[in-house]
Amino acid sequence: MTERLTLMAVHAHPDDECMSTGGVLARYAREGLRTVLVTATRGEEGEVVDPEMNPEEVKPKLGDVRTAELACACKYLEVEELHILGYRDSGMVGWETNNHPDCLAQADLQEATGRLVRLIRSIRPHVMTCYDEQGGYGHPDHIQVHRMTVAAFHAAGDATQYPEMGLAPWQPQKLYYTAYPRSYIWTRYEIMRAMGAKPPSDRPDFDPNKVGSTPDELITTRVAIGDFLPQKMSALRCHRTQIAPNWWFTRIPQLTFRTSFESTTVFSQLDFAGEKSETV
Repeated sequence: MTERLTLMAVHAHPDDECMSTGGVLARYAREGLRTVLVTATRGEEGEVVDPEMNPEEVKPKLGDVRTAELACACKYLEVEELHILGYRDSGMVGWETNNHPDCLAQADLQEATGRLVRLIRSIRPHVMTCYDEQGGYGHPDHIQVHRMTVAAFHAAGDATQYPEMGLAPWQPQKLYYTAYPRSYIWTRYEIMRAMGAKPPSDRPDFDPNKVGSTPDELITTRVAIGDFLPQKMSALRCHRTQIAPNWWFTRIPQLTFRTSFESTTVFSQLDFAGEKSETV
């Protein structure tokens, strides 16, 4: 292979890149791969949790603020290229903002897929990542990212699709869905309780089937990221509007953090033939 190996991670909002693929991006950047992050929106509908920020002042310009936070995170993760697709944040499921004409949830799938196809054909990634069919936890933007990424993964290598781009077809070799194993979620809840936080599992209406987790037996791939957890956490702290300084996750003792979160998991991996594989 003469081309430099390239990993493209596709996400919905600033900070998503840290939550699931932060360690993966940092690890493979350090190993010499070309790492590319594609973020569909600028996160206009996020919260402002930093106590040093005035929400009334920050909220009107939140897209700009979160874009700057994303650039900060990319430096820690050593992301080589950042591309923002330019859609508006749709907000959480059921919000009125889901109906905004410029939001990702309302985007024409063919057009949105085309934006990603253009990047794939220009950048020529060998491996891609996105969310599963449920978008991890049902967020409308995450679900749309899944739809457009899967469609673009196949369309980019088909010369009959989007010929008007004038770009040569390129077929990535593998597509991974990021996932949280169910065992990881329960471990996380145990640590939350130990840190003095109240886990969702303590609520009377808690439904274990709606926490964005994947049964452990469906996990095909794990990537060791223990050596890159400091980078991941530094990148996460860049997202000041979204991550409170006293958040329990940022206060976990280093040893506990490493032993509990040293791997990133991938739910399903498809190669060009559509077959599952056990390794990266």
